[in-house]
Amino acid sequence: MKVKISHEVPFCLLEKSKVFNDYDYCLPHLMDQNEEYRNFFYESKKQGRYIVMDNSLHELGEAYNTERLMHWIEEIKPNEFIVPDVWEDKNASCRNAKEWASILLPKNVLKVAVVQAKSIHEAHLCTQAYKDLGYKKIAYSYGASYYNDVCPHPNKDFGKAIGRYMVINSLIEDKLLSPKDRVHLLGTASPIEFGLYKNMECIESIDTSNPVMAGIEQKMYFDLGLPYKPEANMNNFQDIEEKDVNLEFIEFNVRKFREINGL
Repeated sequence: MKVKISHEVPFCLLEKSKVFNDYDYCLPHLMDQNEEYRNFFYESKKQGRYIVMDNSLHELGEAYNTERLMHWIEEIKPNEFIVPDVWEDKNASCRNAKEWASILLPKNVLKVAVVQAKSIHEAHLCTQAYKDLGYKKIAYSYGASYYNDVCPHPNKDFGKAIGRYMVINSLIEDKLLSPKDRVHLLGTASPIEFGLYKNMECIESIDTSNPVMAGIEQKMYFDLGLPYKPEANMNNFQDIEEKDVNLEFIEFNVRKFREINGL
């Protein structure tokens, strides 16, 4: 199975991102805030591009409000919608997933639930709970603290990346995930992580701004990417002007990202 990849970019590079992104990753709070962003997704919809709509937890610290989420789901009708989750809180995330499981969305909008946990045991319980609720696609975030417990590497970013891989691998070994399941990987702490999933057929899609943020920091990937996650955050660079972006670095990093991971 070909893994679908999307790299989030600043507003000024939205059109250019269609060249290297397999799908468009939509943040609903930006649909309310920025007309350029909003028009980009209207046009993407007209062009029949695949759209995944997040709930903006990572950017806002909590999921966007339900009324506006429903508005944009009805308006854009994304191919996938990531239902509201609560950071590192399994119980609250499972409650939300249960509530959203019964909410009627437009036809062909697939609901995706994000596993939140504070231990590998909770990750197993959360995964099973989502499957019991009928979710056909499950996502795993990149930044959970417990990944560093699973892989206590001196480089915390590398440890989180390997830790998530080890959690996914344990789910497969315990048969909670099978080749027929569908998994999305949210972000990454280290761009070399995804090469580890080559033979895991359940990995369907990933999103990460890592190569773009590295380029904005004027950094080019080495053969193994970068040793640390870029400090630049899309929240702080959405409005950067194209003249201030080193497009050559970004394009190099995006190509190198796929090369490193065999994607």
